[in-house]
Amino acid sequence: MTSPSSRSGILLIDKPPVLTSHDVVARTRRLAGTRKVGHAGTLDPLATGLLVLGVNSSTRLLTYVVGLDKEYEAVIRLGASTTTDDSEGEVIETASAAAMDSVDDARIVAGLAAQTGEVRQRPSSVSAIKVDGKRAYARVRGGETVVLDARSVTISSIDVLASEPSADPAFRDVSVRVVCSSGTYIRAIARDLGDALGVGGHLVALRRTRIGPFRIDEAHTLEEVEPERDLVAPATIADRLFTTVTLDAEQAADLRNGKRVALDRPDTAGPLAAIDPEGLLIGLVELSNGTTRVLVNFPTDTVS
Repeated sequence: MTSPSSRSGILLIDKPPVLTSHDVVARTRRLAGTRKVGHAGTLDPLATGLLVLGVNSSTRLLTYVVGLDKEYEAVIRLGASTTTDDSEGEVIETASAAAMDSVDDARIVAGLAAQTGEVRQRPSSVSAIKVDGKRAYARVRGGETVVLDARSVTISSIDVLASEPSADPAFRDVSVRVVCSSGTYIRAIARDLGDALGVGGHLVALRRTRIGPFRIDEAHTLEEVEPERDLVAPATIADRLFTTVTLDAEQAADLRNGKRVALDRPDTAGPLAAIDPEGLLIGLVELSNGTTRVLVNFPTDTVS
């Protein structure tokens, strides 16, 4: 396989369990033959699913992917709280049989509905949020007690897919599909549902199935991915993220040389993707008074 060491583009990867997002980036660097690989949105080792990776200059597109809405499928275990709000932590409290008997599907649906909309959510203490310059999870592992401030997130929907006793009948497993804004913690949804029902809860499975327009069924596993074959061109990605405008040869040359280009179209508040006559992404621009202002430029792709 020829490595596309100087090509730019996006790879959609289906992350396996156990590996960190950094592990996936490291393996992709070796496969793609370049150090310039980054990702848009971390997944915990417990989680599986969609990672959007940028290769070479397409890492510049990741800024516009990170903030997109996301979709997850998750399994919440009711009946126990853990130190990490997921199955990787130590159990700190379990519910009585009487308390679990009071939990029915109607209460579960109502508890999840209360978490939808624009809400204030308190992130898990073992998140990657920095507290006085140090990651919260590092402080917790060092023996500190960390309680993070609640922050505003938007949870568009939480649909219950299944609700049944777990392998241990003392607990109940609730499978859900969550559509939410960037910055939402699914572990916190599990914790808060358990708290609302008075039985405790934590996350036992998590799979990210969508980031913005990118879906898990487009992704490749690390075992099957071939960057030369699977790298998605920057112009193709830009077309899915932004309104595009195709420039003529003179306009394209001017924009690449840093000149402003007049376009006969309404001004835009957000980015426009400027495409050259060969179908390559020149850069992202915004229009003011009918004239472009460059937000970010992209070098012309080359094939190694």
